[in-house]
Amino acid sequence: MQKKYQAIVIGSTGLVGKALVNQLCQDERYESITCLVRAPLANVDYHDPMQKIKALVIDFDALQDYQGYFSVDHVYCCLGTTLKSAGSKRAFRRVDFEFVHVCAQLARAQRAKSFVWISSLGADAKSKNFYLRVKGELENAILTMPQLSNAAAVRPPLLDGVRKEHRPGEAFALKVLKILGPIMKGPLEKYRPVRPAQVAHQMIGLQVF
Repeated sequence: MQKKYQAIVIGSTGLVGKALVNQLCQDERYESITCLVRAPLANVDYHDPMQKIKALVIDFDALQDYQGYFSVDHVYCCLGTTLKSAGSKRAFRRVDFEFVHVCAQLARAQRAKSFVWISSLGADAKSKNFYLRVKGELENAILTMPQLSNAAAVRPPLLDGVRKEHRPGEAFALKVLKILGPIMKGPLEKYRPVRPAQVAHQMIGLQVF
């Protein structure tokens, strides 16, 4: 009999998070998907005919209190915000570094088989760009964490998807990159916008089965 896997998804309401949960629902290898969320999930966003999703509304400032839920095979972390949405560099770092780092620590404590999270193309701890520097610092912190089995980060470029919040700068960049797409080849190909489903698929592919 084929082994069935259990997963936990942190950040299941964003572009990649939704795509990921929907793909996990259709993946016969998984029997349950626990989603830690700030607010109840909108059922219309998810196709879950086998009723695999178990959503739990939590206080992210007290992530440690939910350590037991990380006792699964695979941990997926799709948490992320923007400087504008966060309101300050400190608040941004709280979400994009501290929360994700705590999730990695909890995955290690519960001996999850693997931990996969979303970083960013260009992540570099020495970058002058604050966003990329935080992402790079997080990669260094997680990938050097002792006794954390099979940790891996995906580094997507700009995401091509419909967001609830309006991001004018991102929308403009996306429009330009779509126009330039056909000539972005070779070293430039990695900068082409990607669909959230592509990132989700990559994340699943990085897990250990």
